[in-house]
Amino acid sequence: MGETLAKPRGGPISGGAIILVRHGEPALSRKVRLTAGDYGEWWALYEDGGLKPGQVPPTDLVACAARAGGLFVSTRRRAGETASAIAPSRPFEESSDFIEAPLPPPPSPGWLKLSPRWWGVISRLFWWRFGLTGGQESHAAAKARARRVAERLIAESRARGDVLVVAHGFFNYMIGRELEARGWRLSLDEGFGYWSRRRFERPAAVGYNRALEAPQSAGQ
Repeated sequence: MGETLAKPRGGPISGGAIILVRHGEPALSRKVRLTAGDYGEWWALYEDGGLKPGQVPPTDLVACAARAGGLFVSTRRRAGETASAIAPSRPFEESSDFIEAPLPPPPSPGWLKLSPRWWGVISRLFWWRFGLTGGQESHAAAKARARRVAERLIAESRARGDVLVVAHGFFNYMIGRELEARGWRLSLDEGFGYWSRRRFERPAAVGYNRALEAPQSAGQ
C-alpha cells in the first residue's frame, strides 16, 4: 500500500513523531452470524487470538519501524505478532495500556443474529454513548487511559525521536484525539485498516520537513 499524506491541520510541524499502527488481520473469521451473547464469546476469542497466516507487512511500515527510536506494543497476541513481523530483530516494549477499548455486547433479543462487524458497531455505540460496560472498562476510564498513553508517548518522542506503537483500531483513534487536543498534527493518514499507520507530529515555530513522508514502494 502506498502512503497518503494528510494535509497538516494548523502550523508547520517538526520533531519526533508518534506513529500509531493497527495490527494485521486476525485469524478469527468474521464470516458468521451471531446473537449478542454469541458475540461476547466471539470477542473473547478475538482478544486472545493471533494473526491470519501468510500476511506480509507493507514495506513502508517496515521502513518506518526501522527508523523509529522507540517501539511499543499492546500485550494482545495479534499486536505482538504484528510487531514481530514488522521489526523481527528489535525489541518492543509491551504494555496493557495499549490494549483495545472493550466491546461488551448490548442487550438484544435472542433471535437477532448479525455479523461480528455490525455487533462491533452497535456495541461500541452502547459503550461510548450509553455507558454500557458489562463490568469492563468504562468509556471514561478508557479516555483517561488514552490521555495517560498520549502523555507518555509525547515524553518518549522527546527522548527518542520517532516512536511507533502497534495497537488497535479504536484505541488508536482515542490516542489520536488526545494528541490533537495537545496540539499535535496528523501528517500521514492511512485510515484504520489492518497494518495501517497514522503519524502525528508536534507543532513547531518554523519549518516542515516532508522528507520522511515521501511515498515509497508498494506494501503487500
